[in-house]
Amino acid sequence: MSEKSVSPAVHFRLVLTMIFWGGTFVAGRLLVGELHPQSAAAFRFILASLMLVSTILFREKSLPRLSGKQWGAMALLGMTGVFSYNIFFFTGLQSIEAGRASMIIAANPVVTAFLAMLFFGERFSFSRGAGMMLSVAGALIVISRGHPGAYFRGGIGSGELCIVGCVLSWSVYTLLGKRMLSNISPLVAVAYSCSLGAIFLTIFALYNGHLMDVRELSLRSAGCLVYFALFGTTLAFIWFYDGVKRLGAARAAMYVNLTPVSGIFLGSVLLGERLESSLLFGGALVFFGLYFINRRAS
Repeated sequence: MSEKSVSPAVHFRLVLTMIFWGGTFVAGRLLVGELHPQSAAAFRFILASLMLVSTILFREKSLPRLSGKQWGAMALLGMTGVFSYNIFFFTGLQSIEAGRASMIIAANPVVTAFLAMLFFGERFSFSRGAGMMLSVAGALIVISRGHPGAYFRGGIGSGELCIVGCVLSWSVYTLLGKRMLSNISPLVAVAYSCSLGAIFLTIFALYNGHLMDVRELSLRSAGCLVYFALFGTTLAFIWFYDGVKRLGAARAAMYVNLTPVSGIFLGSVLLGERLESSLLFGGALVFFGLYFINRRAS
């Protein structure tokens, strides 16, 4: 599809999507101040799954049938991209700022590209290698708060390590989806994997006695859950994959770079988080690295 034939609304929705995703770090930070990470993750995806499945039923009038192999793939996606990612996400946000968490997660494309080359033999180039080194260096600066020696003194906090766990979980989710779901539409894959992930999260929270913490939820935290489900998951994924369809994966993916920017901005404005030099400098290196990694697609 040519640039001229793409509606400006597509670009606008992609920008809004990245703002929504940036806002999830702020909403998550607020939510875990009141709700246990396990119950926060479970109720986010209980609501999101209902919304996504309802969207498919509205559009298609029925849910697609899957083979046993496809259900197995969905279970793996639900376990990595939903269950483990969100346990790490909400646990990490108990002790790390929203802006810093969003910048660490900005290294996702770097880790994904590295794992794709390591396990799937994707092409290596000097530009990609240089981009990876820059982005990793930036992420390490952000994680260590500008003190690289902390890695050798055991000074890295559990919050930072949990957000790194998010990065690894999402990278595995991305690679599994790319390899295993070539015959399933992205929206269906997201709806089914979110639904299975919601089941895993609910069982986990129920087993550990945290599921019913939601009974004492404040109006603000309830709003955060609705934000996660409606804006941060349902609308965001629908609009993002519509952008992929209309613009192509490479061009739509470039908008993802706006997510940490919006996360840092919203964290500063809404939560009063301080913009430390390590965050800004490390973030700049991450973005320069992403530029070199993606330059080959231009």
